[in-house]
Amino acid sequence: MEHDAQCCSDEGTVRKSHHSDKVKNGLISRLNRIEGQVRGVKGLIEKDTYCDDVLNQIASIQSALNGVGKLLFENHMKSCVVERIQEGDMDVIHELMTTMNKMMK
Repeated sequence: MEHDAQCCSDEGTVRKSHHSDKVKNGLISRLNRIEGQVRGVKGLIEKDTYCDDVLNQIASIQSALNGVGKLLFENHMKSCVVERIQEGDMDVIHELMTTMNKMMK
């Protein structure tokens, strides 16, 4: 199988993902918004904002982070995982299960 722009590669001992510019820019844009939300929560706490309002903002941040994780996970499954299985590397299944367990905590 040929490597496409979205596949993860094994350059020596360090694996790297190779997302399309569209995917990478989308992830970075989402993370920039989340970063702003986190700074906003810090400001709310500094201003002694009512706890329930702060907790709702934290829930929003967690949801946004989950969205980034889901998008990254989907791209990983469609590219890196498929490619490694096609190459006969079944260790990727154990790696994937470990990652899923961490994500579901």
